Amino acid sequence: MDALSQFLLLATAAFGAGVLNAIAGGGTFLTFPALVYTGVPPIAANATSALAVSPGYLGSTLGFRPELAAQPRSLLVREMLICAVGGVAGALLLLVTPAKVFEGVVPWLLLFATALFALGPSIARWAGSADGGASPLWRNVGLAVVAVYGGYFNGGLGILLMALYLLVGVTQLNTVNALKNLNSFVLSVLSVVAFAIGGAIVWKQALLMAVFATFGGFAGARLAKRLPVAWVRAIVIVTGLAMSVLFFMRSSAG
Repeated sequence: MDALSQFLLLATAAFGAGVLNAIAGGGTFLTFPALVYTGVPPIAANATSALAVSPGYLGSTLGFRPELAAQPRSLLVREMLICAVGGVAGALLLLVTPAKVFEGVVPWLLLFATALFALGPSIARWAGSADGGASPLWRNVGLAVVAVYGGYFNGGLGILLMALYLLVGVTQLNTVNALKNLNSFVLSVLSVVAFAIGGAIVWKQALLMAVFATFGGFAGARLAKRLPVAWVRAIVIVTGLAMSVLFFMRSSAG
């Protein structure tokens, strides 16, 4: 693949990821495979993809400033620290994972993330109807586990965080989204820092994709008001399944 074709593929994937993340999530299903297809090794592709989509989390967090301001400062600080540590731990786990092992795990991670995305509304309804009010200890433990997963592989992170907060008794959906966005931003930034220190990020591709993902996020915010979310969800699910199949075939062939 020549340089122009790579540029167009990565820019398009990043722009599409920004649009999808702004409307329904699932941008990782575009950025990660595009990087692998252009020759970036899977571990580096995962780290680079994490950086590419991270700017969108900041915008989403700023959009929920009133909801975050209404939360106890001590709670926000504690959960940010948990997510920071968990995100770094997940990133370090990725960095020490042998390349061959990660290549074998990738199809399953993609399939798991796709299943999470597909079942997201059902999970949210079930969690919302469950008897919440779990102890702070279980809330912290659950958040730490999700943060490690998010630092290791970003796909499906938002759905896991939303389900966790609903399960532990957070009843206001805007508050759930605010906490989800804040903690996604914190763990993503810290995991990206760990990836950068570990030398796992391919900077040229990462910066290019971050710019186009940001543009896609702006476009997605406008489309969100016009495009039926069900259509976008269907596109994301089909894309996730297709990418899972392709990576299973790639793993088998290897």
